[in-house]
Amino acid sequence: MITDGHGTPLAVLLTGGNRNDVIQLLPLLDAIPPVRGRIGRPRREPDSLFADRGYDHDVYRDQVRARGIVPAISGRGTRHGTGLGTYR
Repeated sequence: MITDGHGTPLAVLLTGGNRNDVIQLLPLLDAIPPVRGRIGRPRREPDSLFADRGYDHDVYRDQVRARGIVPAISGRGTRHGTGLGTYR
């Protein structure tokens, strides 16, 4: 599931129970519908992406950056309490 900054679900994908979550990152970004709000063309992609340690892979960070989205992904091996949770 991918949500907006207020926790409103934007897209949901279901997979098998033993699948790795990170492989669904890009399909979830593709599944975000146009979001209306301000005047103009509806937005399809977020400005930034906040994710936990399970998404900490350089390949996916680079692919998210290539889409013009700033990744804020907690790093594996870092201690808890780094502050990322204050933005989610």
